[in-house]
Parts: sequence; structure tokens; C-alpha cells
Amino acid sequence: MSKTPDRESPGSLKGEGSHTGGTGGLWGGRFEGAMAPEMRTLNDSLSIDFRLWRQDIRGSRSWARALCAAGVLSEDEAETLDRGLASVAARLGRRGVERATDEDVHSLVERLLFKEVGEVAGKLHTGRSRNDQVATDLRLWGQEAASRTEGLVVDLLEALVELAERSRQLVMPGYTHLQQAQPIRASQWALAHFWAFLRDRQRVRRAADSASVLPLGSGAIAGCPFPVDRERLRQDLGFRSISENSVDAVSDRDWVVEMIFVGSMIGVHLSRLAEDLVLFSSTEFGFLRLGDGYCTGSSLMPQKRNPDVAELARGKSGRLVGNLTGILTLIKGLPTGYNRDLQEDKALLFDTVDTLTLTLPPMAGAVGSAEFRRARLEEVLDSQLLATDLAEYLVRRGKPFRASHEVVGKLVRIAEARGRSLNELPFETFREVDAAFDRDVHEVFGWERSVESRSVPGGSSTSAIQSQLEEARRHLAAPPGAAPAS
Repeated sequence: MSKTPDRESPGSLKGEGSHTGGTGGLWGGRFEGAMAPEMRTLNDSLSIDFRLWRQDIRGSRSWARALCAAGVLSEDEAETLDRGLASVAARLGRRGVERATDEDVHSLVERLLFKEVGEVAGKLHTGRSRNDQVATDLRLWGQEAASRTEGLVVDLLEALVELAERSRQLVMPGYTHLQQAQPIRASQWALAHFWAFLRDRQRVRRAADSASVLPLGSGAIAGCPFPVDRERLRQDLGFRSISENSVDAVSDRDWVVEMIFVGSMIGVHLSRLAEDLVLFSSTEFGFLRLGDGYCTGSSLMPQKRNPDVAELARGKSGRLVGNLTGILTLIKGLPTGYNRDLQEDKALLFDTVDTLTLTLPPMAGAVGSAEFRRARLEEVLDSQLLATDLAEYLVRRGKPFRASHEVVGKLVRIAEARGRSLNELPFETFREVDAAFDRDVHEVFGWERSVESRSVPGGSSTSAIQSQLEEARRHLAAPPGAAPAS
């Protein structure tokens, strides 16, 4: 699993067993024997969920305040718990969790709290289950992760806009079926990727909103028997709303699916951008050059300059799509209520966020380093790219488009048979094929004329590109969660 900025490097906190002294940790009173060693290996999740310790402590401090307000804890007890939880946070921040033997992060925090404040720590779990506790912790983490991910997507969006602005005057072949189709501005290509990633940014925001539903107070399944103020809890923890149903709240992982889906879509869009970069930077295309910092060489061939940043990003997309398959398969057959299968949701979610955190920055850097090669673009532009413009020439003279399409198709075939470019055919040949052609026909064969003729919104003319850039900048200027300025 890749490292992320928020993931702690485990320190040296050796576990000392459960504070309960029983055979089964937090639930040992029901059992006579100890958990089988091989079962414990399967059961324990601290190696995965330890990164939730900040959220676990934050939620626990808020829960202590809620229990106090509900009359379950005295003010002295609540203050003691809060102070103890702050000390646990400081300890974990200094020393990490390496070699701790606790079952999970929740058991770890509770054990350390007992060490800090004694038996009053046993009151903290009143009315709370690990079912609503872990759901709350993960939602808190997910909202923070979504915010970080959005910031990384914005960095890539800005790099694409800057590339588009640098390449407004360049005309390149546009492709369908990987065949030259029509001329476009290089800006149009860069902005095509911008709009795809902008949709991803919007999806990240929606996933964050879906995560912002408070499950705390739902208990294990039936709700909390004490009069805790869930609305006050919501405000205290910064959630947008509270869950409507306790049974649903402890098992709802829809937002996790959404976040992993967003990650898979970002991965797909990264893969498509990467494929273009690999092709366009090849000798055969030669349209652009990536900065040296984003390429590698060969251990054998001295001349090689490989666009590894794009190939690695393209490879990561498979991992992201795989995580989506994993989470959907995980939840598809679960009965109502919490099931232990859901322990697996965190590994899939964490890996998705980690992979995006690893992949997005170098791709943004690579796009920022990219430079189009004007001479090569001009060299590869083939006059057949203007075949559609030639058909439109006839349309403007009253000929139906389908008939115009057939006429130009014949001219293309004639040019190929003669081994000449379409624009090299003499006027007489055009006139022989269709009398609607006039002597100004060769004026059609101009790259600037072609792209400038497509001035509708979203088109490739200078004015249309400028409108796109302005709209793109408005979207980038909008704060997280807000619509762009009008």
C-alpha cells in the first residue's frame, strides 16, 4: 500500500494486552477460552485501521461531551476523559503504533485511555458500539481524504489550462479511431482532458457530501438508549446531517463505494491522458516533449527516453478499477445490519486514496512540463483533414451534404490513386467531378481557416477556445463545494 502524507510512520508503542484482563479483549466475558492464534491473525485489523486514530479520538471526545450533556457523565468525568484522550493523541503522535498488539485502533485508544485516567475510561463506551464508532471514524477520514484528493485534481486541472493557454496558436490533427480526422487547436486537445477531470472534481465533492452523514448515536443497530443530542454531535463533528435509521447507519458504505468509484474514474481519465502522452511523445508522432524529470532511460539502449510517468499512471488505473470491483463485491450479498465483512472496506478505500495521492502529482508535473513541437505538427498535417471542409464548401453552394460527402469521397480516391495530396489536385479535376466547384476551391485548404470556421461554443476557433479558457478559470476560482462564479 502506497504511503500518503496523512499516514503515520509507525513508531514504537508496544501493546500490553487488553485493559479488561479477559480472554477476548472488549468482549471476553462471554467466552471461556482465548482466541485461537490463527483466528487472531484473521481477526485483527490494527495494521490497516491505525491511520484512523486521530478520527477515533476526535469522535470519542465529542461522545464524552454528549454523554455529559445527557447526564450520563458528570462534568468532572467528562473533563477527565477529554484530558486523557488529548494525552493519548499526543502519545500516538509522538510514538506511533508499531508493535501494539491490540485488535484494532479503537481497542488501542481505549487501552491507552485506561492507562491515562483509570477506570473512568470504562464509561466512555456507554451507549456506543464499535459499529457506529468505526462508521463515524471512517466518514471523518473520508471527508478529509476527499478534500486532499480534490486539491490534487485541481493541480492537474491548472496544469492542463496552462498547457492550453500556451498552445492556443498551434493546429494539430484531431483523431477519431486513431486516424487523422479534422484539424483542431492543440488547446482543444488539452481542454478535452480538462473537462473530464473537472467532472471528477465534482464527483469528489459529491462523495464528500455523501460521507458527511453522522452515524454516531446509532449504537450497534437499535440506537442509543441515552438522551444524547445527535444534532449537537453533528455540529460538534462538522457533519452536514445525521443518519435517519440506526440499522442503515451502521452498515451504509454507499459513500465508500462512491469515493472508490470516483477514484476509478480519475484512474480511467489518467489512463486516457497517459495514452495520449505516450503516443504524442513517440518518434512516430513527435507532437510534444515531456520534461526530463518525468522520463527515464534504458539500462541497455543509450538513446531511449521513455515517458514512464504516463506508463506508470496508466498501470495504476487497473488497480483503481480493481478496488471498485472489490468494494461492490464485498457489499453485494450482506444481510441487513453490520457484518464483519465490512472490515475489508478500509483497505480498499485507503488504497484508492493512496494510489491517487501517489499518481496525480507527477502527472500534473508532466503536463506542466509538456511542450508542443510546432514544426512537427505542421509536418504531419495532411490535407485530407480538410475533406469535411471541402464537403461544406459544396453545401454552401446549395448541394445536399450527403451528395457533397459522396463527391469529396471520389476526389479523395482520385488523389490517392495519383499519389497526390487532396489540395494538389488541379481545379479541372474538381470541376470534372462536380460542376459546383469554382476556382476559389483551393482556398478551402487552410488550417487556420478550418479551425476558425468552427466558432460555435465548444468549437476550435480562437474565440471558442478563449471562452472555454475563461470558463475553465471560473471553475478553478470557485472554492471547494461552490459553483463557479457567473
